[in-house]
Amino acid sequence: MLKSAYITTLLAIISITSFAQQRARDLGIRFEGKPGRYNAITDVKGVLVGYKTLIKGDGALVTGKGPVRTGVTVIMPNGKSIDPVPAGWFCLNGDGEMTGTTVIEEYGLSYGPIGITNTNSVGVVRDAIGEWNIRNFSKGEVVDFSFGLPVVAETFDGVLNDINGLHVKKEDVFDALNSAHGGKIEEGNVGGGTGMMLFNFKGGSGTSSRVIKIDTADYTIGVFVQGNFGTRKDLIVSGVPVGRDWKGDMPVINAKPKDGSIIIIIGTDAPLLPAQLKMIAKRASLGVARCGGLGRNGSGDIFLAFSTVAPKDNAKGTLQTWVVLPKEQLDKVYQATVDATEEAIINAMVAAKDMKGINGNTAYAIPHDKLMALINGYSHKTR
Repeated sequence: MLKSAYITTLLAIISITSFAQQRARDLGIRFEGKPGRYNAITDVKGVLVGYKTLIKGDGALVTGKGPVRTGVTVIMPNGKSIDPVPAGWFCLNGDGEMTGTTVIEEYGLSYGPIGITNTNSVGVVRDAIGEWNIRNFSKGEVVDFSFGLPVVAETFDGVLNDINGLHVKKEDVFDALNSAHGGKIEEGNVGGGTGMMLFNFKGGSGTSSRVIKIDTADYTIGVFVQGNFGTRKDLIVSGVPVGRDWKGDMPVINAKPKDGSIIIIIGTDAPLLPAQLKMIAKRASLGVARCGGLGRNGSGDIFLAFSTVAPKDNAKGTLQTWVVLPKEQLDKVYQATVDATEEAIINAMVAAKDMKGINGNTAYAIPHDKLMALINGYSHKTR
């Protein structure tokens, strides 16, 4: 038993620490702002991220069998807990879905893990998060709300994945939840981002963070994206319109591609009201725009922001106290959100690898050398 437990623990450590992925800054791409230790949403204390990646089969599409190129991502704002955190959400373009937003709008709070997956798996992920909540947090009372109203969002991976095969199962969600951790996290072809594309390159999961100072206090703003949007000509990297001049490397797609989407989750340890968090979620739109995103008609661009600083109730539950930054101090938070969103999107592309999916459809990773040549060449031209 001890040997088995040791091996299980060792494998878990290897799975977290053995990956070595390049990120945008590793290539020399410049971004504004100071990142946190891991340059990830997990730089916000208490925030955990978990993945389950499903890759199986090759060749022609056989619905229900594959090929499978999908998965699920979970973000835990408050550790492995369903304790509420202040939250706000914003929709830039609504051709997509994020569950649980009505209760956020009404109460200004979000409860427990947030899921991100493919379009057709929102239901199973939502139900699995609820069941996991019951298993871990139910007190067995007659009125038991431990299932909650889980937040789950989606982007469409049907170009590379057998999306109608419904391959994400509740056990996959449990695996993502149980393996969620802080610190360094993977990007690119992982979790819900496994089968996604960005600007006609391979896309997926990406993250970044910023540390700011307001008065004498340091605050962290972390961003996580599941990116699956944009046409090639739209792409802008570090202010350079690289997509306009890019030749070749277009995906091989044996079908008319559907417009994509982007889901953005923003976490911070800055004390904020729900209305302020909604304003911060809106600013993610500007980070998308910096990369060339337009909020196209067929795109589901839905953003959620949360703070890990919860309000305090008195002993009787008759008075609730919030500690918040004044609105006049939010510009630095806005700036950090825009900067981290931009970098998280580019990180998702830089970390991604080539992927062949259903019917030979293939998305190519952005070639790093070619990208930097275009950026450096443009900078030279404009001097």
